[in-house]
Amino acid sequence: MTSKGKCADAALDPLFIQEGDEGYRNPTELKMSQIVLPCHANHCGELSVGQLLKWMDSTACLSAERHAGCSCVTASVDDIHFEHTIGVGKVVNIIAKVNRAFTSSMEVGILVNCEDLYTDRQWKVCHAFATFVARRTEAGKVQLKQVLPRTQTEQMEYSLAAERRRMRLIHAEIINDLLSSSTAQLGEFQEFQGAVPAERTRVESVELVLPPHANHQVSTFGGQIMAWMENVATIAASRLCKAHPTLRSIDMFHFRGPSHIGDRLVLKAIVNNSFKHSMEVGVCAEAYQGGEPLRHINSAFMTFEVLGADRKPCTIPRIRPEPVDGKRRYQEAVARKKIRLDRKYIISCKQTEVPLSVPWDPSNQMYLSFNNVTALKLMDTRNNWVLTSEKNKVEMHVSVPAEQTFHLLSDLRRRKAWDRIYEECEVIIQADEEDTIYRVATPSVSKGGKGQDFILLASRRKPCDARDPYLIALRSVTLPTHLPTDDYTRGEVLCAGFSIWEESSAVTKITYYNQATPGILPYISTDIAGLSSSFSSIFSACRDFLEANKDSPAALPPSVL
Repeated sequence: MTSKGKCADAALDPLFIQEGDEGYRNPTELKMSQIVLPCHANHCGELSVGQLLKWMDSTACLSAERHAGCSCVTASVDDIHFEHTIGVGKVVNIIAKVNRAFTSSMEVGILVNCEDLYTDRQWKVCHAFATFVARRTEAGKVQLKQVLPRTQTEQMEYSLAAERRRMRLIHAEIINDLLSSSTAQLGEFQEFQGAVPAERTRVESVELVLPPHANHQVSTFGGQIMAWMENVATIAASRLCKAHPTLRSIDMFHFRGPSHIGDRLVLKAIVNNSFKHSMEVGVCAEAYQGGEPLRHINSAFMTFEVLGADRKPCTIPRIRPEPVDGKRRYQEAVARKKIRLDRKYIISCKQTEVPLSVPWDPSNQMYLSFNNVTALKLMDTRNNWVLTSEKNKVEMHVSVPAEQTFHLLSDLRRRKAWDRIYEECEVIIQADEEDTIYRVATPSVSKGGKGQDFILLASRRKPCDARDPYLIALRSVTLPTHLPTDDYTRGEVLCAGFSIWEESSAVTKITYYNQATPGILPYISTDIAGLSSSFSSIFSACRDFLEANKDSPAALPPSVL
């Protein structure tokens, strides 16, 4: 991380792209620009992350309220990774806009970049997605109006917002399950010579919530709470490393309850674990008034680094946890680090940088599934399609209800009935009702040659609302129990699947996408129209199969029967 890091072209970020009408501007989009003054900075002359969080939260809240037409509160903030620090004298530019509205909540996308006024350089600092909830009015619970995406990029963010929301709703439960299973496998913690007792890093601080700390709804400003939490976490980290630490990332967190003027806010932080070049600090905020018991407001996990004069991470002292709870936090921090690495490996990099066959296991299932569906949604929202030998798109209409079409195409074992490329298909793992791993075998394309086999993750999604399609996304994964064999050449699928739109109660539009790898191009040799006659005949057979089975109860899930 550096304030003078490589200049990133902010115009390439989806939140910056303006398409079509040059005069168009998203009606929910708001911008904030702040020059970093010494009063905003720490003793290193860098903008305090707490101050940045306050500006981000304020901009996002105003965007949410512009769409909702009423007061809104911060419900949660997704993972934030800070790519660069910001020095005094630089300008912080923040853009926020509502990506999608649900019943009473909405997702707001936030992009932060830094501007050097003297060189005209700009670079990305971070991006985040925050969820805001519209507060009840005198008329009752608010029903938010829908966001109407106008550009391709807005359509993409609208579509992906549903998948991000799904991940938020299951995030806490899955993380708890993963921590329980992972810590059970970690065994006893490792003793390090000269390790620092974790108790030395413990910080407790109290803040009185005054009117300047409240928002226009007389509740404690969410950004202010985040800033106070960042402050105590930084102190805890500093006590371990005896230097000024740099906040690198904040894990997804949820506000559990409101705080108001007059509250005493108790903030606690401790270093849970330290690794070679980073440390995790756990921090929580609780509130009370008078003699009432403490109310849990928020908890977060923050990752810090210490940068040397060359701006490279320094080695951090090891921690010695306290008995019982300390050891639990220590082991959970190890498990969370693995989860972060899995998440970064799968999600954080660009789609073109994601390895083809990522190893699958329960700890990364959520992120692999998210990446699988996201890749298909990105293909589905692209409107400047050019068919090539590597990228194929087939559209057709069938006189079959969309839900029945979805169920018929979801089970890859039934694909043998219409796709001659599917010679064998078996279920390896039924992870849950939305994610299944199959082994698919295909015949040789040359006489006497080997056939190919694939280990495919199939992720199914039903529509979030009428503006979403049914989706069946496919991508390659690897399993230690199903390694390549001498009988088959192991093939890989980068991204493939079906987008299924309901056009009427009896007519469905199906779009099939396939982003091929060189190994499967022989199966899709293209002509000047983009598709070979053999490939087209397969989807003609698919149409016949669907219409022949449109009344088949075998395609429906047990709950429907």
